[in-house]
Amino acid sequence: MFSVSVRDHLMVAHSFHGEEFGPARQLHGATYVIDATFKRDGLAGNGTVVDIAAASEQLRAVVAELGYRNLDDDPSFAGINTTTEVLAREVADRLAARIHAGKLGPEALLVNGISVTLHESHIAWASYERAL
Repeated sequence: MFSVSVRDHLMVAHSFHGEEFGPARQLHGATYVIDATFKRDGLAGNGTVVDIAAASEQLRAVVAELGYRNLDDDPSFAGINTTTEVLAREVADRLAARIHAGKLGPEALLVNGISVTLHESHIAWASYERAL
């Protein structure tokens, strides 16, 4: 299995519902370092998994859709705690949709899976992995 990873960062505001979240129930900001990893069994004819520039561009586009917003105001997250885990899945799903739409180029259509890791800090992170 081959893989290529690209990195960006995401800044959001949000709050959580549930006693277990303590002070995070209040509106607060979060900055995540995002690693998106694209995996496939073999390489394209040009020797790549995906075009790194295209992968970076599409990750940046997903970050632009989510970033600098209060996620509590986004109807697509109504009633959902936008935890690090949930946001990792959201980024992965949005990248998968972009692959299926051809936005990462034809070689990306043979990607087997995507893994997205959101680093909340230097000591805590969450990942989501999905097949394509």
